[in-house]
Amino acid sequence: MRFSRPSILLACLLLTACGEPVTVEPAPSSEAPVRVTEARRESPEAGLRTIGVVAPAEEIRLSFKMAGVIASIRVVQGEQVVRGQALAELDLQEIQAGLDQARALAQKAQRDLERGEALFADEVATREQVEDLRTASEVARAQLQAAEFNARLARIEAPADGVILRKLAEQDELVAAGHPVLVLGNTASGWIVKASLSDRERMQVALGDGARIELDALPGRVLRGEVVELASAADPLTGTFEARIAIAAPVEGLVQGLTAKVSLEPAAGGGLVTTIPVEALLEADGRTAQVFIVARREDATVAERVEVRIGRLVRDRIEVVGGLSGGEQVVTEGASWLRDGQPVRVLGSG
Repeated sequence: MRFSRPSILLACLLLTACGEPVTVEPAPSSEAPVRVTEARRESPEAGLRTIGVVAPAEEIRLSFKMAGVIASIRVVQGEQVVRGQALAELDLQEIQAGLDQARALAQKAQRDLERGEALFADEVATREQVEDLRTASEVARAQLQAAEFNARLARIEAPADGVILRKLAEQDELVAAGHPVLVLGNTASGWIVKASLSDRERMQVALGDGARIELDALPGRVLRGEVVELASAADPLTGTFEARIAIAAPVEGLVQGLTAKVSLEPAAGGGLVTTIPVEALLEADGRTAQVFIVARREDATVAERVEVRIGRLVRDRIEVVGGLSGGEQVVTEGASWLRDGQPVRVLGSG
């Protein structure tokens, strides 16, 4: 049986009228759903508390230039010393023998040169022979100077006023050239506190931050300090980062190893800073990063990509030192799929 086209159309209309209503799905929205939070102005953390130990700001490792047997060590650990004070010396028997040999060879080379010059004057020796003797004399004289220099360095003297922090060798011990024998703390360069920080704490500290220092050995006294060094890599044994805090003013009675309670304070002095959640950051590279903020453009709500400069961690948020001024709505969820200028639909605060 064959049906005409009008019959088919009529049948379709009847079926539509008798059946369920046809629902037309709306076209997918081009607005990307996002959640936002405000870039807010707030006070940074009141301070990070940690424990450290007092030490001289400069440690000097002292050693002999040449190998030998230690004849004497004249100081003990913890002893105060002054610049130029004799601290240790090697057994000079072998060193003196080498010095005597070098001196004798230098004297012989000088005599040979003088004899050669006399023979040259009598036309018995050639100029070439005299020049060879002169070279030999100069070499012997240089070897004597090296032997005298080594003999002087067979003795260790204090290069500055300070305190003996560690004694690494003993009398009658054979030491290699350059092997540390004593560690001197140069007290003239001041005192520091060495503190260990976790990775999270390390991100909250910056060079120049102030510090409040309290010592159990000096009860009731508060010292001021400043962060002068920050490790850029963790200690492989402890996994912590070392911070060095210089004690601002000279303090009598400090010795190495005193326990210090340290409260680190931001260099900004407690002023307000702009912060955003860490999860809002995109493509962070050192101190710069990208974020999306929600803005209005021609009656449309769109995502706007902004480059920011970041600072330290402030609790669970990150400080923004450039690019945002506070009050902006920063995208925290959905930012990975956004394009600059793309319309968005704000679902709420994240």
